[in-house]
Amino acid sequence: MPLYEHVFISRQDLSNAQAEGLIEHFGTILSDNGGKLVEQEYWGVKTMAYKINKNRKGHYAYLRTDAPASAVQEMERLMRLHDDVMRVLTIRVDEHEEGPSVQMQKRDERGDRGDRRERRN
Repeated sequence: MPLYEHVFISRQDLSNAQAEGLIEHFGTILSDNGGKLVEQEYWGVKTMAYKINKNRKGHYAYLRTDAPASAVQEMERLMRLHDDVMRVLTIRVDEHEEGPSVQMQKRDERGDRGDRRERRN
């Protein structure tokens, strides 16, 4: 089955438990349609670059799935109809990366930013 990665943003006035409950809700929709939720991450409340529906912040969630296209389409359809979900992004990938996503890694483990003072000298 194809592999997908999904990121969705839910409204900022939800509690953390409600936002994590959305992850479980959409995971069960996916499994009911023949897919499998491989991994899930709750990234927390983050500030957005611009307002969406008068919200400056939102709860971000990340899903890795292994599902047929019909299951993903049904999950996306229900996400777009859900009042608490503001944005959805789905990407088909060739393979899932091992370990946590970049958002969940600690800043010192990323390695893409060194000590800025060392570079200036």
